[in-house]
Amino acid sequence: MTGVFRVLLTMRVDPDRGAEFERAWTEVAGVVGREPANLAQELYREPGAVYHVVTDWTDEESFRRFETSEAHRGHRARLDPFRRAVRMTTMRLVHRSPTGRDA
Repeated sequence: MTGVFRVLLTMRVDPDRGAEFERAWTEVAGVVGREPANLAQELYREPGAVYHVVTDWTDEESFRRFETSEAHRGHRARLDPFRRAVRMTTMRLVHRSPTGRDA
């Protein structure tokens, strides 16, 4: 998986709307998952209604193309009513250390 392009979104969601946000995210993730360059998506929640979305892409160029697409603007519009703040971090996998399970 070396070279994978990872996007980490950190979002603060209205605490009273967490369940709604999770349902909306699941619907959007189902569509995004059909993008050929999308390798995986995960949603994490920490206390205080802070969510982390981790998505893996084949490469940065494909992600950026998706990110600026009309379809993605629609996905963001679907999630925006739930989000108070969003921060995006991007990174590339440089090295993965094998574990005993990888043998």
